[in-house]
Amino acid sequence: MDEPLRIIGNGTDVPDRDVPDGLTDKDLIELYRWLVLLRTFDERAVALQRQGRIGTYPLYWGEEGTQAGPLYACSDTDWVFPSYRQCAVATLRGAPPSVILGWCRGYGGPAGFYNPRTYRVAPICVPIATHLPHAVGLAWAAKIRGEDTVSLAWIGDGGTSEGDFHEALNFASVFKTATVFVCVNNQWAISTPVTRQMATATVAEKAAAYAMPAERVDGFDPLACYDAARRAVQRAREGGGPSLIEAFCYRLGPHGTADDPRLYRDDREAERWRPLEPVGRMASFLARLGVLDDATRDGIAGEAKDRVAAAVRELEAIEPPGPEVLFDHVYAGERPWSLEEGLRELRALRRREGD
Repeated sequence: MDEPLRIIGNGTDVPDRDVPDGLTDKDLIELYRWLVLLRTFDERAVALQRQGRIGTYPLYWGEEGTQAGPLYACSDTDWVFPSYRQCAVATLRGAPPSVILGWCRGYGGPAGFYNPRTYRVAPICVPIATHLPHAVGLAWAAKIRGEDTVSLAWIGDGGTSEGDFHEALNFASVFKTATVFVCVNNQWAISTPVTRQMATATVAEKAAAYAMPAERVDGFDPLACYDAARRAVQRAREGGGPSLIEAFCYRLGPHGTADDPRLYRDDREAERWRPLEPVGRMASFLARLGVLDDATRDGIAGEAKDRVAAAVRELEAIEPPGPEVLFDHVYAGERPWSLEEGLRELRALRRREGD
C-alpha cells in the first residue's frame, strides 16, 4: 500500500516538501483564505443548528483541504459536483453563504438554491454517489462539443459501496471523459468503519479495475490535495481521461449534527488525528515559509467571520418561501398533470385554512 502524498510536514521530524509547481505566495495565501472561510462557515453552521435556526447539518471540520485544494486546481470553466459534505464549496466560487444556509434551513427556490450555471457548481447532492454519473455525463457532453471542460466530483469512502460509483468510473474510463473523482476517505460511513465497507486495503486500488490512474494523498494536507488534483485535471484536459484521488484522512467530528460518534467509536482515536487538521497546519507551513504573519492571519480570520456573520443576517431577512416551491424546478419544461393536480390541491387547502 503506497504512502499518501504529503507536502506539509510537522516542522520537526517530518520535513516539508517543496511547494507544488505553479503556486505563488499569493496563491498560497488565497488557498489559506479559502480554508479559513470553509472552517468559519462550518463552525457557525453547527452553532446555528444547535440554536434551532437551521436543520440537521453535515459538518466537515478537518476536511477543508480536500475541498479547497482540488477546487483550486480547477479553472473557472470547469464544473464541480459536491456531495452534502462539500455543501459550502460554492461559496469559494462566489455563491452567497446565506443561500447555503437557506438550503440548510430547508428553503427551496432562490432562497436555498444557487444557480449552478452561474458558479459551475452542481446542486448539493444528498443521495449517496448519484451525482457521479452526472459529472461523467457533463464531461462527456463537453468532449462531444470539443470543449476542454473538466468535471470534478467528490465522494466519501462509503459512497464507493454504491453502484453509481462503479458505473460512473466504468463509463468515464470507457469513453475517456475528463472527470476527476476525489474520494474523501475519512474512514467512517456514519457508524460503519472502512474495514467493513471494502476488502481492498485502499480506495485508490479500485481504479485498476477501470484502467484508470489513481493517487493517494494526505487528506489533511491542502497542498497534497491540490497537487494531485492539478495533475489529474491537466491530464484530463489534455485528453488523458479520468483519474481517481483518494484523500486519506479521518472524520474528526460526528457524521452530522444528529449523530453521536461516542456510541460506536473511541473519542481518543479522533483526538490522535486532530493535530493534523488542515487550517492550523497550513498556517504553520506558511509561517515557516515566511509567507504568513500574525497580522495577515488575523485579517483573514476577521474577513471570514464578517462574511459569515453577514450571511446569517441575510438568512434571517429572507422571506421564507411558501410550500408551492415544492412544485418548482422539478422539471425543465412544463409540469406534468400529476404535479399540476397536486399544486391545485395545495392551493385549495391553503385557501380553506385562510378562511
